[in-house]
Amino acid sequence: MLDVVLLLLGAHLACAGTHSLRYFFTGVSGDIDFPEFTAVGLVDEGQFFYFDSNTKKTEPKTEWIRQNEGEDYWNSQTQILIDTHQSYKVGIQIIKELFNQSGGVHTWQMMCGCELDEDGTKQGYMQYGYDGEDFLSFDKSTLTWTAANPQAVITKHKWDSTGEDAIYWKGYLDNTCIEWLQKYVIYGENTTKVAPQVSLLQKSSSSSVKCHATGFYPSGVTISWQKNGQEHHEDVYLAELLPNEDGTFQRTSTIKVSPEELKKNQFSCVVEHQGETFRSILKASVPIGFILAAVVGVFLLIVTAVAGYTVYQKKKGFKPVNASDDGPNGSARSDT
Repeated sequence: MLDVVLLLLGAHLACAGTHSLRYFFTGVSGDIDFPEFTAVGLVDEGQFFYFDSNTKKTEPKTEWIRQNEGEDYWNSQTQILIDTHQSYKVGIQIIKELFNQSGGVHTWQMMCGCELDEDGTKQGYMQYGYDGEDFLSFDKSTLTWTAANPQAVITKHKWDSTGEDAIYWKGYLDNTCIEWLQKYVIYGENTTKVAPQVSLLQKSSSSSVKCHATGFYPSGVTISWQKNGQEHHEDVYLAELLPNEDGTFQRTSTIKVSPEELKKNQFSCVVEHQGETFRSILKASVPIGFILAAVVGVFLLIVTAVAGYTVYQKKKGFKPVNASDDGPNGSARSDT
C-alpha cells in the first residue's frame, strides 16, 4: 500500500453563496511533452497553488496565500508533492497491468474537495479516474469505495479490506477541509482589494465588441451594458470568470452592435466591483487590443496543470458525497 501525504491549502470565501475547495492530482505515463505529475488547487474555480514534476516547486497563485504563508511552508509542500509524484508513477504502472496495457499514454487522476453553503450545509467528495473515465469514488455513508468498472473492483477490495483509509477520509471530509476553508476566509478578507482594468475591444467595425475587465480581486464582478443610459440585454454574452496567473481575475462580456446602431445610439459597458462602478462608452471606432495573449496564458496553465481533467469531468460533474468536511494535511492514495 502506498499512502501519500497531501496538503489542502484552503479557500477564499469573500462572498455569500456556495464556495468550494478542490484539488487535483494527475499522473501521466507514456511519450509526453508535458509534466508526468501535476497538482492544482482551486477555490471557486480559481487556481491558488500549482506544482509540477518538471519544476519541482510548489507555487502560490494568489496574493492572499502569498501574504500568509512563508518559505518554510512552501518548501515542505514541495517535498510532499515530489514524494507524491513518485507514488503516482508506481500507481499508474499497477493500474496499467489491471487493464492489460503495456504502452501508450495513460492518466491516473484524483479529485478531492469540499463545499460550504451560506446556510452551513457541507459536502465532501473524493474520486479517482483512469484515462478520462471514472474508476473509484468514496462513499462516506458506507465507508467504502465504489468501483466504476470490473478492473476497479480489485482495487476496491484492497482499499476496503482494513477500513482504516475510509475512516481517515471521512474525518478529513467532515472536519479538516471545512476548517481550512474557514481559516482562509480570514486570509482573503485581509488581502488588499484590486480594482479592474476595463477595455473595449473590437477587431473591425462590423464585429462584436468585447468589454474586458481584468486584474481585479476578489473575484466578484458584474458586467452589464447600457443603451442610451438604459439597461440593454439583447445580443449580449457574458463569458465565464477566468483566473490570471498572478491570482487576480478577468471576465469578458460581448455585445453585437451594428455600425448603424452605434451611430444613432450610445452604448456603454458598466463594470461593478466591490462597490465601485467603472463605465466605458462604446464609440464608432474601437482600437484593437485583443486579449488573446492573456487568455491563452491562462488556458495553457490550466490545461497543463489538469492534464486531461476536462475529459474526466463529465457534464454532470463530480457527484458530491453528503458530508460535513475538512482541510490541510491529509493522505491520498496512488496505489491500486
